[in-house]
Amino acid sequence: MRIPVRFAPLLFGALLSAIMVSLVSAFVLLVNQGLRPDFLGTWARSCATTWPVAFLAVTLVAPWVRRVVARMTA
Repeated sequence: MRIPVRFAPLLFGALLSAIMVSLVSAFVLLVNQGLRPDFLGTWARSCATTWPVAFLAVTLVAPWVRRVVARMTA
């Protein structure tokens, strides 16, 4: 299945935020609670509740970051 290119920024934000939330929430849970029997369920709930916030942040902030990087690089 191919997604139209006009949705590329949203797809980028969705994938980047999902990967970041998954990695960071797993790390934080492991550091704070250790590897417990309910780790996967807790991790899944953490990802599900924080991903929408991360998606909005990445989607809204990415254009600004691209402009800043363009000004900082030659």
